[in-house]
This record gives sequence, C-alpha cells and structure tokens, in this order.
Amino acid sequence: MLPPFRSRTDRDAISQCLLDGTIDAICSDHTPVDDDEKLLPFGEATPGATGLELLLSLALKWADQCVSQDQQQLSRAIAKITSDAARIVGLPCGQLSMGSVADICIFDPAARWKVCASTLASQGKHTPFLEHELTGQVKFTIVEGRVAYEP
Repeated sequence: MLPPFRSRTDRDAISQCLLDGTIDAICSDHTPVDDDEKLLPFGEATPGATGLELLLSLALKWADQCVSQDQQQLSRAIAKITSDAARIVGLPCGQLSMGSVADICIFDPAARWKVCASTLASQGKHTPFLEHELTGQVKFTIVEGRVAYEP
C-alpha cells in the first residue's frame, strides 16, 4: 500500500474525522497488482492492492464499529461512499426520478462472505483482507439503467 497502513492511533483518528465530518467521503484507490509485480522481495514489490471490491464491506465494517456512538452509521457509511463522494466531484446523485440516470447498487448488508483470491474479479488478487470474512455483499450494480454487475 502506498502510503502503508498506519498505526492504530492514526486509524482511530481517521474514523473520528469521518464521524465528525472533517473527512467528507470514503473512496478506494483500487490499484490491483498482478503476481509478477507482487511476488518479489518486499522492498522491490510494486505497492498496490485490490480495493474497489471491498469498499462496501469495509465501509459497513467501519459503521458497525461506530454503532455505539451513533445509530445512524449505516446511512452515514453508505453516503460516504456514494452521494457524498459524488457531490465532491460534482456528479449528480441521490435521486431516482423519471428521466434521471439510474446508477444503483443493490446489496445485502447482512450477507457474510470470505475474501478469497478465487472470488475476486480484479486482475490483482492481493489484499490484506484475503481469508477475512466480511459483511455486506453486492447483488447487482445498475449503471445508466443496465445491469453492469451480477455475481
């Protein structure tokens, strides 16, 4: 990862900044790297990891960890990876209406899944979350009214 994961204190500070609004959005620097570039000595390996496929589940994990602080965390986590992020870059979002673009992610927030190289669709299969069980699974992604992803 570039930059690499930081200390627990740094991660807690980022979480607090998400809660208090100092950080407006969560995104994924999806940088999949293939085996040839990763199976080198650590200092020579290309930095990067699969991120996009884990974004929803990891945002939901953050929300679960913060639930004792705020019962609205699920809505807040979803907004941080969707409408808040889109607003920052000037994309229209947040409304379904006649004639508007239908970009929708349908997911099961309770579905549990195990991160395995064989189930990742990305070119790169390297992530620090391999073999971890996560909650929240995308069932369909609809882009401009068409199914773009269906497992």
